[in-house]
Amino acid sequence: MTARSQPAAGPLPVAEPSHLRRATLELIRLDRRAFATLIALNALAAGAGLVGPWLLGGIIDAVKAGGGTTAVDRFALAIVVCAAAQLVLTRYARLVGDRFGERTSARVRERFVDRVLALPASVVERAGTGDVTTRGSTDVASVAVTLRDIGPDVLIAAVQALFILGAVFALDPLLGACAVVGLSGIWFAGRWYLHRARCAYLAEGAANSVLAELVATTASGARTIEAFGLQQRRLTACREAIERCRRTRMRTLLLRSVLLPSVDVSYVFPVVGVLLVGGVLHDHGAMSLGAVVASAVYLRQLSAPLDTILQRLEQLQASSASFARVEGLGQIPQVPEGTSSAPADNRIEVAGVHYAYDDGGDVLHGVDLTVKVGERLAIVGPSGAGKSTPSRLLAGIDAPRTGTATVGGAPIRGLRPELLRRQVVLITQEHHVFLGTVRDNLLIGAQGATDSELHAALAAVGAEWADDLPDGLDTDLGAAGHRLDGAQAQQLALARVVLADPHTLILDEATALLDPRTARHTERALAAVLEGRTVIAIAHRLHTAHDADRIAVMEGGRITELGPHDDLVASNGAYAALWQSWQGEQPST
Repeated sequence: MTARSQPAAGPLPVAEPSHLRRATLELIRLDRRAFATLIALNALAAGAGLVGPWLLGGIIDAVKAGGGTTAVDRFALAIVVCAAAQLVLTRYARLVGDRFGERTSARVRERFVDRVLALPASVVERAGTGDVTTRGSTDVASVAVTLRDIGPDVLIAAVQALFILGAVFALDPLLGACAVVGLSGIWFAGRWYLHRARCAYLAEGAANSVLAELVATTASGARTIEAFGLQQRRLTACREAIERCRRTRMRTLLLRSVLLPSVDVSYVFPVVGVLLVGGVLHDHGAMSLGAVVASAVYLRQLSAPLDTILQRLEQLQASSASFARVEGLGQIPQVPEGTSSAPADNRIEVAGVHYAYDDGGDVLHGVDLTVKVGERLAIVGPSGAGKSTPSRLLAGIDAPRTGTATVGGAPIRGLRPELLRRQVVLITQEHHVFLGTVRDNLLIGAQGATDSELHAALAAVGAEWADDLPDGLDTDLGAAGHRLDGAQAQQLALARVVLADPHTLILDEATALLDPRTARHTERALAAVLEGRTVIAIAHRLHTAHDADRIAVMEGGRITELGPHDDLVASNGAYAALWQSWQGEQPST
């Protein structure tokens, strides 16, 4: 059979504008009552703000007509009342907008976390953790700020601008036309900016992701970089990434430096046009002086909401690019759930498997292997032989290009995640200590575990150091708490596996960071705990192979030898050569 194609390598996808529109409408739909209230309150506030200039025009006309102070006082009182109403409505609208933004940003965060946790591990590995981290921190934060602050501000300003233009048209359509023509410079400047901004901000976000990935991998691999003398190469790569970030940032700054001055100049034109045309109409008796003054005041008021919109436009574009990166995770095909029936038993079989990474040449060539229930199998071979790839297939991380990898007759890749993890767990030399206490870290493996079970799991992997912690299981771990060294962190990860209690455990050089004596003690302790369970070990130290029931020797992506340690040594083949070489490298005691 042919398995599903592997996810493409490279950066994670970015959502298209049409997808962003659908996602935005869906977020609005989920809180549509609050959004409708927000629109209504902003409309009422904008309407209340329109009354002031109109009343001012009334005062001018009343004074010109010889009206007394009584009429002026009535107009003035009405202006004060409308201003107070506008203030109250605007404040309440902002409160409703803030609450809407907080709820919506919480939905965005939760959906992002759900999507990240559902990503196939192979996708994250190919894209790099820097991209995922940047999207989950900088990009999600940018979207949250927009929803909470920028979005409501722009919405209020847009409603005010529409109402003000409507009021000018209501006073006189000709003056309204003059205002629109005068504002055309803003339209052209905004169009020029928007045509270039999306690509510029996406490029800036991508450059930031690359820099974050470089910094993270350099920090995590500092010892390896130092051991191989790669410091200068990494420094050069980081400098190049910083330079790309600088160039992309300068590009977005250039766009703003063109947009904002153009807008500032454009504010003057509609006011000048209305005053000139209104003055001519007033001289010919076609318009009152109050209407001309009110129109000019309206257009001066228009600069405030337009300023808000245009100043926020840069943030909206940056946030739109961030939202596109956040929503891009939704375009990654998820592993279909429940495509395989439940396994009939716990036997693992690999038949005719070919596998290639990212459309390259095959690294596995027709591998056939049956792992007996309760067996301890070691997979050994020289560097580059492909011995780690089967572990990824058996753990459901990747799918074979051709052939099958099954447990109990069910394709491993098609099992539901919760069912798969009860069958097979892969643990590598990579590990992670989560923020929280020792107990919090262990309960990830078994939510309902008791303290005695947690202590037993730690003891099983030789983590006696846990008994000496100042607060025992309640000791905080991480930068602000107790720091674990590499060996302790790996033992903590192994203890989580013990608590998870899978039927089959795959160890891909899982004890590589431990010193030989601690590693051997940990492996023997694990073997005792997992008695009766299946253990597949990708062996780096050959004493692991020596303790196994059977050994599979891989060379060039093929299994060339299979059998117990003594039989393979006696056959004087590839394994015998590896064993003799490894024995010769061991220090004498």
